[in-house]
Amino acid sequence: MRTINTSLFYHAFSLILNFAEKIMGLIEIEGMKFYAFHGHFESEQKVGNEFRVDLKIETNCDRAAISDNLNDALNYQTAYETVKKEMSVTSHLLENVAKRVLDSLYSQSELIIKAEIKISKMNPPMGGEIEKVSVTMSR
Repeated sequence: MRTINTSLFYHAFSLILNFAEKIMGLIEIEGMKFYAFHGHFESEQKVGNEFRVDLKIETNCDRAAISDNLNDALNYQTAYETVKKEMSVTSHLLENVAKRVLDSLYSQSELIIKAEIKISKMNPPMGGEIEKVSVTMSR
């Protein structure tokens, strides 16, 4: 009976996978609502405001699509919890919140190829009737 060098086998298999067509996916978590205390003005940080967040994450879905196992996928419950956690930390600028979310997401998962977040402050206190002001950042 012949023995197979397993490390050589897995190396060859991974090379084949690198040339195979990848199954790319886009996970979108849309319309997350939070009440938070972000803003430049002291009143915004005391009274708070309603915010909406949309998140898009481009990921390689090869393993998850085949295995049907959450351990092989980007867990969007974890992504939501990350957004929720960072939204609870008061910041003067939405850009700061968005960067923290992106940094946290990338530190938690190697499956992320690209992520985009849009944070909207509803009815911002800008002296006029404005539905929302938004910041969109990607990495």
